Amino acid sequence: MDALRERIRHIPDFPKPGILFYDITTLMKDPVGFRASVDAMASPYEGWPIDLVVGIESRGFIFGAAVADRLGAGFAPVRKVGKLPHTTRRATYELEYGTDSLEIHEDAIGADQKILVVDDLLATGGTAAATVGLVRGLGADVVGVQFLIELVALGGRVKLAGESVRTVLAY
Repeated sequence: MDALRERIRHIPDFPKPGILFYDITTLMKDPVGFRASVDAMASPYEGWPIDLVVGIESRGFIFGAAVADRLGAGFAPVRKVGKLPHTTRRATYELEYGTDSLEIHEDAIGADQKILVVDDLLATGGTAAATVGLVRGLGADVVGVQFLIELVALGGRVKLAGESVRTVLAY
């Protein structure tokens, strides 16, 4: 995993003072690093009966689609409000100051399907918890929630209590 860490650029004071930003674009542009990160995210689920990978906007689309391909599963996006063209289901979650919402097509997931939720980063856990709620609200079973990076100090796992949460890199 050190090889992956070395491919992630650290940017201090972005997007505001006191924040250390982990820029994964440097990892994604490297074919060896990108392949290794997708393999590390997919490998715990090889052989599992996963029907669909759900990726969270926006970098979850990149990793989720690649993981779905590795697992032989379908892919469905969870998007910001107003980005999906068909009838949707919405989940609202808390931000530090206010709320935000995510949507999924209501026909994206069938009842009793086995779903893996994928995103690049687990920080506070709000978007992931909202996504899990959307998936379960459509009658599906969440078999796991997979992240490339976890910012442990932000406590995002608390909002995902009871879920099978895996991360490749923890900071």
